[in-house]
Amino acid sequence: MAEHSGPIIGVVIRPLGRIPDERGTIMHGVRSDNSLSPFGEVYFKKLYFGVVNGWHVHETLFLNYICVQGMIKLVLYDLRPDSPTRGALQEIFFGDDNYCLAHVPPGVANGVKGLSSPFALMCNVASEPHDPSIRYKRIDPHNGEIPYDWARKDF
Repeated sequence: MAEHSGPIIGVVIRPLGRIPDERGTIMHGVRSDNSLSPFGEVYFKKLYFGVVNGWHVHETLFLNYICVQGMIKLVLYDLRPDSPTRGALQEIFFGDDNYCLAHVPPGVANGVKGLSSPFALMCNVASEPHDPSIRYKRIDPHNGEIPYDWARKDF
C-alpha cells in the first residue's frame, strides 16, 4: 500500500514495514529521515475494547499515531478555520490488519475507539513534549458538536 492522504488536507497515512523471522518481528515506526513533524515525546496508550477516547484538538501539536497491538478506529474531523477541507471527516482503521502511521496536523479533532478485546496498544510520536500549561480542547464524543456516530456500523 502506498502512502496517501485522505479527505483532510495535511493528514497522511503511511504504511509501515514489518520484518518477521523465527525470533519475532521488527515493526517499523517513525524515522528521522521520513518524519513529517519534529520530535518531542513518545508515549503509549492502552485502549480498552469499545472505549471512545476523544475528541481532542491541539493548537500546535502534530500527532503521529501507530497501533502496535490490536485494532483501533481513528476518526478525524477538520476544525481549522482556513482549511479547504474544514468540516471533512476521515476514518482510519489501523493496527494488526493495517499497520501504518497516521499523521494528524494541529487543528484536526481526533478520537479513537478500541476495537480489540481486551485492549489495543497505540503509540503517539508527538511533535512536542507534554506540557500541562499548553491547553488543548476536549469535546464530548457523544454530544453532537462533531457530527459523528461512534456506534458500530453493520452494513
